[in-house]
Amino acid sequence: MARIAGVNIPTNKRVTISLRYIYGIGPAKAQEICTKLGIPDDRRVNQLTDEEILRIREMVDRDYRVEGDLRREVAMNIKRLMDLGCYRGLRHRRGLPVRGQRTHTNARTRKGKAVAIAGKKKVTK
Repeated sequence: MARIAGVNIPTNKRVTISLRYIYGIGPAKAQEICTKLGIPDDRRVNQLTDEEILRIREMVDRDYRVEGDLRREVAMNIKRLMDLGCYRGLRHRRGLPVRGQRTHTNARTRKGKAVAIAGKKKVTK
């Protein structure tokens, strides 16, 4: 099992797919890494040599901000917005959608499970 940036990547998948298991590496960056190192698209992780895995590991550590460093940076950016008290920071603080989505209906992912209001009953006419 190959370990890159502190993550065990799956061995039976293609290299471009398994690199995406690292936080901060998506499809474009995974493809970019493979092309820079000259690894074919159809190569699987279990077919890589130790030297190729070492080159991938060194390149990811040197050129990309991934895993802990990236998570810390994102958390610090959110904390900065909250400390400033700007609109986006207030939305983060209240657990509401940040990017302009509607909240009258939907937004359940951010708001959590709906809570019933006590004493409110439907009025029948």
